[in-house]
Amino acid sequence: MNASIIKKHLQAVSLFKGLSTDEMDPIVGIARIRTYQAEAFVFMQEEPLDRVFFIYSGKIKIHKSDLSGKEQIVSILEAGDMFPHAGFFRNGNFPAHAEVLETAELIVIPVQKFENILLEYPEICIKMFRVLGEKIVDLQSRLEEKMLRNTYEQIVMLLLRLTQSNGVKIKEHYRLTSHFTNQELANMIGTTRETMNRTLNQLRKKGMIQRDEAGYFLINRDKLEREIL
Repeated sequence: MNASIIKKHLQAVSLFKGLSTDEMDPIVGIARIRTYQAEAFVFMQEEPLDRVFFIYSGKIKIHKSDLSGKEQIVSILEAGDMFPHAGFFRNGNFPAHAEVLETAELIVIPVQKFENILLEYPEICIKMFRVLGEKIVDLQSRLEEKMLRNTYEQIVMLLLRLTQSNGVKIKEHYRLTSHFTNQELANMIGTTRETMNRTLNQLRKKGMIQRDEAGYFLINRDKLEREIL
């Protein structure tokens, strides 16, 4: 993949959208493309955090393991996404596992080299902090959901988030672009599969969700939003 393709892809990522072509040049200069096969791990939880990734193609599952080995899915990422989000401004280790769901081409940027660029071009920092501020607001919203909403409402709000992060609008529905099992959805908010099964059945009977012939969720976003007003 040549530099022009890498630049075009990175400029479409929210983190770099505000940067000019000249500001992008030093970043593109330290970026490299890597291919990862399905079921491989890009990195493991607690490995040294020394690089950040941008998905050119494929899908990545970000998940954590607690002391008992139980998995909690943080997100399913697709083309255009970056991970880990705080990678450029956080010392230490990777906070979760990154597992390849579909063969992926990833643009890799070393953290130390990127930080050197930020020291040379502080205006890039300011533009990037604006984007990271939006991520903080999203995380705050998720925490409020956990504290103030019951499990039924948390599941509804999870589905609404997925229509934004992993959904494509098709007529009155949003079709999720990734397969999600009920267990995976349960792991995303820390509930049981049985609770997720029961709630999804309730939402299906109300005509708010369904699965298509390929097994992908079809979600009526308007109806779901009215459910939690």
